[in-house]
Amino acid sequence: MNSDLPTSKVARAAKLAGAGFRVGANYVKSAVLQATGSAETAAASRDSRDAANAATLFDTFSELRGGALKFAQVLSMDRTGLLPRAYADKFSLAQHQAPPLSGPLVVKTFRAATGKTPGEIFDTFDLTARAAASIGQVHRATLNGRDLAVKVQYPGVATSIQSDLNLIKPVAFRVLGLSEADFREYIQEVESKMLEETDYRRELASSQTLAAACAHIPGLRFAQYYPELSGDRVLTMDWLPGLHLKEFLETAPSQAVRDRIGQALWDFYAYQLHALRAVHADPHPGNFLFSAENGGTVAVLDFGCVKEVPADFHDAYFSVVNPEIYTDDARLEPVLHALDVLRPADTPQMRALLFDVAHRTLPLLARPFTEPNFDFGDPTYQQQITTLAEEFAANPQLRSQREPRGSKHFIYVNRAYFGLYTLLGDLRTRLR
Repeated sequence: MNSDLPTSKVARAAKLAGAGFRVGANYVKSAVLQATGSAETAAASRDSRDAANAATLFDTFSELRGGALKFAQVLSMDRTGLLPRAYADKFSLAQHQAPPLSGPLVVKTFRAATGKTPGEIFDTFDLTARAAASIGQVHRATLNGRDLAVKVQYPGVATSIQSDLNLIKPVAFRVLGLSEADFREYIQEVESKMLEETDYRRELASSQTLAAACAHIPGLRFAQYYPELSGDRVLTMDWLPGLHLKEFLETAPSQAVRDRIGQALWDFYAYQLHALRAVHADPHPGNFLFSAENGGTVAVLDFGCVKEVPADFHDAYFSVVNPEIYTDDARLEPVLHALDVLRPADTPQMRALLFDVAHRTLPLLARPFTEPNFDFGDPTYQQQITTLAEEFAANPQLRSQREPRGSKHFIYVNRAYFGLYTLLGDLRTRLR
């Protein structure tokens, strides 16, 4: 539990600079060992360096929260093999292991945001956070008999996002061995979504809009939000009952319950993308609560990250799950150009490589879209995805291709589907 949180640019820069210095020192130490030792020593040195640097960066990002920890969250969703394994494993903790603020700091933060203490607004307010993430933490409260969840944004988060990222990017690109200039468009997309997540009034509006639009989908539950108890840095909603995924699965829910919940999630994402052209793009398990009641239900939390999907990208993106497209190169080629995967200046070797990736990836990932019934609990399917990802990550041709490919819109739409496939796999859902 933190009793202090660095909020000034100078304090945050000092923390990040210290982490950057330690990362650099580890690179120097590793380089010496690689130059003077055997191949086995060099490999062990790289692994040790990556593990030490991953721990250093994660601990620093966790202490700072905000843009720093959110950056770790985004990187942890990588499924391309771009991020070294040690970093992917460590940064995955950013999804659910931020230390909460202490009670006195919560009161101070709440007063700064609202002009009042929690006790002056609510009948009861538990100062111990029930969940802590990168942007804010959630407390349980009551008012006039209502059980409420109150999300309190960490102090200084909104103003620190841009400065944090400016300091993080050089370290991150050094770790990944990439050119910041090549990734500028993608980084700007991530930065814009991070800034949106600090705008609780925007999240309030998105939550109310998407909840109302998706209320007809069986098996879904949404909180009621309270504008009069919310503001720029405080967001109040109903406290919803339910269990997080790991605890829910430990209750051994029936196949029928798991199927109904999985179907609700699949239909929820399909309706958002195809009807609303906007999607809840942060589908990690902490943003859902599961229950076996009423045949199986899932509550959807946290609409801070909502991605609007342009019509032209939507049409091209979903056309590639059509077997008539992905089995016919003449029809597939213009779609890959529209998605900025293929480019006019590509060499024949690059074209061949990208078509090979498409031919092997699309039929596998498209199966849930094209088969009348699909079993996400089939271990062979999950293993096929894992094996293919590992094979691509080890492919020297792909590893040498450091130029980014694809529309910037891939980032959050893929994030939504990677998260959804993971949830459905954990639930072992049989899907219509």
